[in-house]
Amino acid sequence: MAKNAPPRWDRKMQQRLSRGEAAALGEMYDRFAALVHSQAHRMLDDEDAADLVTREVFAHVWENPDAYDPKQGSMRAWVAHLTHRESVRRLRRCADEDRDDPDELEERVRRATAAARADYIVSSMPAPLRAALELAYVRRRDYRQTAADLGVTEDEARRRLRLGLQLLSTARTRPLEGAPPPGYGRAL
Repeated sequence: MAKNAPPRWDRKMQQRLSRGEAAALGEMYDRFAALVHSQAHRMLDDEDAADLVTREVFAHVWENPDAYDPKQGSMRAWVAHLTHRESVRRLRRCADEDRDDPDELEERVRRATAAARADYIVSSMPAPLRAALELAYVRRRDYRQTAADLGVTEDEARRRLRLGLQLLSTARTRPLEGAPPPGYGRAL
């Protein structure tokens, strides 16, 4: 899975999709399917529903390639936004069918959105920040051990951890309605 695709790739991919090149959809699927599926699974906590959302997102991309606006952000961010939007719709649809409490549903949507956003932020952040956070919070290293493992100074390890945590702290500060993922400026 690619990290942030260069804007040139994004524009060329959109052009190829607009021309109806099936190979372009396959290439895009190879690049973003893991992102879409993991984000949908994180939000829905259901493998079958995540599979369905993945198919729906790529069907939308195939049918509406001109909906992507390179000026608003990367194609990766657009695909993540489509995934978020479809996952929230599915959550709400299931809640309506089950006649769930609307307040409970909105809290579940908020939690799922924050979790998916945190996943997106971690996967999108620069590798040095991600590596420092993994060492400190997954492998339980302190900043000195993190610095030694990364081969950087202790000050640099603290800086990377602080920046990574600052980025993650934004996961819960975005408003729920119409909030696109980072780097994609408008709701669809």
